[in-house]
Amino acid sequence: MSGQNKKQQTTLFPKDKIMYFCRMFRKPFFLLAFIIIALSSCSSKHAKIVKSTDNEMKYEVAMDLYEHKDYNRALELFDLLQSAFRGTPKAEEVAYYTAQCYYNTEDYTIAGYYFKRFYQNFPYSSRAEECLYLNGYCYFLDSPRSSLDQANTQSAIKELQLFINTYPKSERVQEANRLIDELRAKLEYKDYSICMMYYRMQDYMACIASFQNLMKNYPGTERREEIMYTMSKAYYEYAEHSILEKKRERYEAAIEMYNNLLYLYPESVYLASLEIVNTKARKKLEFISNNHGL
Repeated sequence: MSGQNKKQQTTLFPKDKIMYFCRMFRKPFFLLAFIIIALSSCSSKHAKIVKSTDNEMKYEVAMDLYEHKDYNRALELFDLLQSAFRGTPKAEEVAYYTAQCYYNTEDYTIAGYYFKRFYQNFPYSSRAEECLYLNGYCYFLDSPRSSLDQANTQSAIKELQLFINTYPKSERVQEANRLIDELRAKLEYKDYSICMMYYRMQDYMACIASFQNLMKNYPGTERREEIMYTMSKAYYEYAEHSILEKKRERYEAAIEMYNNLLYLYPESVYLASLEIVNTKARKKLEFISNNHGL
């Protein structure tokens, strides 16, 4: 065989090369190696941009990364540009997109801080209203389930109310009010759960006091009917475990709560079972009056 023919057999033509690499990328090792090399190249390029002193170029790259939803790398550049562009026309843009990057990476605590700071630093910006709303919304998103500490829930209500007071004619007011109602419902449920916990623990004094505070704090509660039912039973049990001198007033309170329930909710599903408690309380009062003269 001639040298020329041998060379033709061992040389991969462009088409053959394509097929060769396609076969290689079917193998996990080669595919992983290719990905690692590609990422390393991107990381190296990004590192050079971060170290660059060309702030205009950094800004353009950061905006491009943001548009492509690469929020973490965009944020790295926006953070560097905050001090570089302070006092310039681009300061507002950098502040806004910094907050948006934190928001889109779901770091709501930091995002809320930057949205609030944007509003404070640029109160006349066309984005000020949006940012003050998003500040409160970030607190809303950070509000934990009702069984946990509700400090963030309280803060969310406060910040959303600040938005409503600041922009009472905003189209976002209706949504802000809806969020506040949802947060207050969570706080109410937490308080209600505590009341019921006291009842199950047979700590009737704490149960009654907690229910009284709940109705005071949430006068429009939809649980009023159930609360009155439980309070009547709690007063009765409280009387049962009280010293003689305190029994009369607590049986009377149980009867009064029953009467209030009957007046406000004449069709209540709780009345039938509570009638038994009411009858027992009246008999106890009659017995006390006949035997002790109290």
